[in-house]
Amino acid sequence: MKISAVALLAILSTAAAGRPSLTIKVSDGSFDDLDGLEPTISWEASTEADGTDLSGGVDLAARATSDIGSLAKSIWGKASRDVGGWGVSARAELEGSDLTSAEIEIDATNEESDISVHLEASASPEAVSVNKVEGTAGFDSDGARITVNPRYDVGSGSGDVVLSYSKDDTSVEVTASQDDQSVTISQKVDDDNTISPTVARSGDFSVEWKRSLGDDNSVTTTLKPNESVNVEWEDGAWTANVNVPIDGTDITGTNVSIKREVAF
Repeated sequence: MKISAVALLAILSTAAAGRPSLTIKVSDGSFDDLDGLEPTISWEASTEADGTDLSGGVDLAARATSDIGSLAKSIWGKASRDVGGWGVSARAELEGSDLTSAEIEIDATNEESDISVHLEASASPEAVSVNKVEGTAGFDSDGARITVNPRYDVGSGSGDVVLSYSKDDTSVEVTASQDDQSVTISQKVDDDNTISPTVARSGDFSVEWKRSLGDDNSVTTTLKPNESVNVEWEDGAWTANVNVPIDGTDITGTNVSIKREVAF
């Protein structure tokens, strides 16, 4: 499915279909001035034409400059429609002011068969190269949900398979590749708390604790021994991340990122 420049411009010209939002992010680390702020204006719109859903958007850096062309962080367009019982979508994204290459994502889902396919590719004037491809098949059995998700990275020539099983308040996920295998067990302790330890054959270990604060707000803490502690706090339009690298019992630094979305 091809997304033309004309279709993308038609989407972006439909101003009534969407309102811009402003995202202000404090970059990791510390700064002596306002260089740590990364304000971004995001705008998107959607429409429908001949049975195809079209959407598109743009992310712009909100800063003073005489080079307007440098403000564009990304421009994207997406087309979706049903084809023979499959929901098919294609998305293309151009990074910054470079309009000569695009990152492409193609998805196809058959809800009746419970099968989906995802493909990622890069397109340039010279060629189109496939980067990643994966498929997912799912089925229900005795009240449980089981999925099989093989994935292949064309660039590195490596692949793995993710098997997941979930029932009631417990889920198990096994990721297996030629080089390593890991198991994640998630247990919902109560309505507000979920604990998810992960153990890998390589010896890596991590544990995640997610606590719901209500109204879709939450705090997620992830501990990786001898590596880091990461805390993510989502509170409405606010998202804060605190990452603390650790070496044994020593704290080697703290990285803080704060983001606020403002719709207007």
